Amino acid sequence: MVNYWLMKSEPHVYPWKQLVSDGSTYWDGVRNYQARNIMRDDMVVGDMVLFYHSNCKPPHVAGIAKVCKGAYPDHTAQDSESKYFDPKASVENPRWVMVDIEPVSAMTSVGLPELKSNGDLEGMPLLRRGQRLSVQPVDRKHFEIVCKMGGLPGIPE
Repeated sequence: MVNYWLMKSEPHVYPWKQLVSDGSTYWDGVRNYQARNIMRDDMVVGDMVLFYHSNCKPPHVAGIAKVCKGAYPDHTAQDSESKYFDPKASVENPRWVMVDIEPVSAMTSVGLPELKSNGDLEGMPLLRRGQRLSVQPVDRKHFEIVCKMGGLPGIPE
């Protein structure tokens, strides 16, 4: 069974265009336990992802990606030169994980104001007040609506 997610990236850190250019990437630097647990316990290869640009005006869904490698230790946690370094992480207890994603489909950008104004997206975690989680679940129905808002005929294969 395919699961659906939204993953946030700041466009000045890692933009959608870079994912397309790279062909795939590891999703490192997640330092929130709830987001880590989602990636570790729930994400599997083949799951679909709304690639979301945050910390920009307006924040927006920029494309559709999919998980191409399941959770494994985030090496940046053990790299003292990395901004994601965690002194409590070790080989025996890596603490943090990452998954790999690859681009599936470009789409017309769908901004947060458009998402908020679509009543069919009521209940979508992204639209809840105070929701700041960088990795979050999306209902299949909501995922399909966002795809259509972005000019796609439905969820890409």
